[in-house]
This record gives sequence, C-alpha cells and structure tokens, in this order.
Amino acid sequence: MKFLAVLFASFAMFSPLFLAGIRRYTGRKARRALGANIASFFACLTLATVLGIGGSASAAESVAAAASSGLAEGLKYVGAALAVGLSGIGGGIAVAASASSALGAISENDKAFGKALIFVGLAEGVALYGLIVALLLLFA
Repeated sequence: MKFLAVLFASFAMFSPLFLAGIRRYTGRKARRALGANIASFFACLTLATVLGIGGSASAAESVAAAASSGLAEGLKYVGAALAVGLSGIGGGIAVAASASSALGAISENDKAFGKALIFVGLAEGVALYGLIVALLLLFA
C-alpha cells in the first residue's frame, strides 16, 4: 500500500511538469498545468495526512504532549512565529522600496552607491531583528 501511495504521489508531483512542457511546446497558455499543480499539491497533502507518511507520532501522543506543555509553551511558539513572519514581511516591503530607489539613484549618480547600499542593508536588518527576538523567545 505504501508503494502505491509513493507512486501516486510522485505521479501527482511530476504531472504538472509534463503538462507545462506540452503547453510550452504548443505555445498555448499553461492554465491547465497550474490547475494540475494545485490539484496535485492538495492530493499529496491529503495522501500524506491520511496515510501518515509525514511522521511517526500518533494523534493521541501529540494531544497528550500538548496538554502537558500548557498554554504558555504554545503562546511562546506563536509569538516567535509572529516575530519572524511579520518582521520578514516588513523587511521585504522595506527592501522593495529602498532597493528600487537605490537603483534609481545609482543610475543617475555612481557616487551614491555606498549610501544606497547602507540604506538597503538597514532595511534588511529589520528581518534579522525579528529572528533575534524569536530566538530569544524560544531559548531564553
């Protein structure tokens, strides 16, 4: 049974590639390949959930571990995830704005490269600060 599941999962993962190749060869849009990719992703996800391919822990063990760890432990992980996620989004927005402005400034004046690089680096630092906060939440 596991062999058939792995065979089905591998077929589901590679079928969009075949469809995209056929669409590229014929020159038509790859809308069907995108739909097949989404469908194969959810098919593999459902298959892994039903057959338990992803891990060896049972549901009863995970419920018992969650009950013993308490609410504070779970909120610690939620806080760390929010710190990394939101700072990553903010850093991405900041880098998008500062990098495009930096490229425009460099194209007009080559001497602005050093200042532009500093501003882009400061924007990237926002995401690093979020990662440091998350590590402090998890391990301190």
